[in-house]
Amino acid sequence: MRTLLFVYGTLKRGRSNHHHLAGQQFIGVGRTPPGFRLFDLGGYPGIVARTDERDGVVGEVWSVDPQTLDRLDRFEGVHEGLYRREVFALQPPFADQTVYAYISPLDLTGRREIGSEWIE
Repeated sequence: MRTLLFVYGTLKRGRSNHHHLAGQQFIGVGRTPPGFRLFDLGGYPGIVARTDERDGVVGEVWSVDPQTLDRLDRFEGVHEGLYRREVFALQPPFADQTVYAYISPLDLTGRREIGSEWIE
């Protein structure tokens, strides 16, 4: 069974870690609803809920197979607590679909705010 995954940082096309999505299917560009913002975690972003954010976060939606999802969980440090993979709401055309994203559980106080799009 394939999983839809929203990526918003180094896994996007043309970014440094995109090779981890090799062989997977790009579905389209996606955007979170307002209320989310990116923060710099030291060379890669973390997404955080911010009620004052009006733009949301821009990223890509990919269809990934189970083996790739398992590798991505390890790469993203899910088992070490660096990220959690969670169901994540997106704006149309993905609003009615189950899409996952890697969410940082870290305290981002004092981290540099990036805005709505990660640019390496």
